[in-house]
Amino acid sequence: MKYPTTPDGRYFVHQERLWRCTNPNLDEAERQRFVNELMAARRQVCVAKRADDDAALTVARARVNAAKISLGERGPTWWDDDTDFTRCLVKNTPYAKWWAERDA
Repeated sequence: MKYPTTPDGRYFVHQERLWRCTNPNLDEAERQRFVNELMAARRQVCVAKRADDDAALTVARARVNAAKISLGERGPTWWDDDTDFTRCLVKNTPYAKWWAERDA
């Protein structure tokens, strides 16, 4: 499923909220390595939840977070300024006009 992406490529929109895109400056091999780590960490979260293992769940969630930071989806922004509208409703951000007019 393809989500609408802001004109500057920083965010995609899902359920009218902005979510940070992966850093486009990563080379493909590096990006794929981080995606593989993210998927492995997410599987580890599922295993820990099924086992009701809180310690393993904490470790797995930390791995997910680290992978998302490496991908640029969390942590410091990969663009020139520090403004970050992740999780904000698109209508409450500078992207509101773009969002309202995209289908017009």
